[in-house]
Amino acid sequence: MRAAVIVEDDGRRRLEVMGDLPEPSPGEGELLVRVGAAGLNRADLVMPLRHRHGTGASGPAIAGNEFAGTVDALGPGADRFSTGDRVMGFGASAFAELTTVDQRHVFPVPDGMAWETAAACPVAVETMHDAIVTNGRLAAGESVLFLGAGSGVGILGIQIAREKGASTVLGASRSRDRLERLAAFGMDHGIDVSDPGWPDRVRAATDGKGVELIVDMVSGPTVNASLKAAAIRGRIVNVGRLGGKTGAFDFDLHALKRIDYIGVTFRTRSDDEIAAIVERAWADLGPLVEERRIELPLHAAFPLERVADAYAEMRSDSHLGKIVIVP
Repeated sequence: MRAAVIVEDDGRRRLEVMGDLPEPSPGEGELLVRVGAAGLNRADLVMPLRHRHGTGASGPAIAGNEFAGTVDALGPGADRFSTGDRVMGFGASAFAELTTVDQRHVFPVPDGMAWETAAACPVAVETMHDAIVTNGRLAAGESVLFLGAGSGVGILGIQIAREKGASTVLGASRSRDRLERLAAFGMDHGIDVSDPGWPDRVRAATDGKGVELIVDMVSGPTVNASLKAAAIRGRIVNVGRLGGKTGAFDFDLHALKRIDYIGVTFRTRSDDEIAAIVERAWADLGPLVEERRIELPLHAAFPLERVADAYAEMRSDSHLGKIVIVP
């Protein structure tokens, strides 16, 4: 089997495409999936040697956490899908010809949807439903701001917020070009966060009261500005740390505004917790995916042998849309 493996040389990690790896076997309640395409995410750039949603993974450290493909075989007790079914999921070892996944962690691929489009879906759908609906508690008529709006999850988040009845959808980025292009996905106002006064622009766009929900993929030095931009009793959901893992925090402003500051990650969630997120997300957003009312644009597709080029493309931060790997 061919796969992109993370190897370590003298303390440095790199990707190596290997062609003679043993094929995996599905365990209890698992599916063996022949990968049609796999999605590249910013979390993949960290290249952990072992990471499978909080559990240990055995064998070679195959990269990738998102894929779409055909069910090739069923493990013991797997009864939710049949061989030949088209599925897309969030699971380890995705940059390979074959991968295994808990049957509870996948969605069905809608008829007619290309592998590349399907592979761009699971992470964004699960992450944004958990952030916007479950933890963010967005209600119809409320305003929402996405920090890091040009990311894949940000683009899908904008569409979800619009479908959920948000009154005002704001997107923040340091790139004015990206902000202009995001209007096509349902964004009402683009906020240039390179301007230190950007919280004032958020308040102006929300009739002076601030935004009710902030979905933050940046964190780091932007946190206090987010507190300023938030409404009294607003919610900030910390989804990503693209701007840094630490930063100053104005505890007094946080208390004065009575803001709910919520951290989320998949890294410490159990398989059962992930299964519950998948079930909620697909029950709520599945029809929107099937009808193509929410969908990520494709930036580029790279063959598996060029996986290092795909990583370089993501590190350049010049893309808008999803980068996928095709085995």
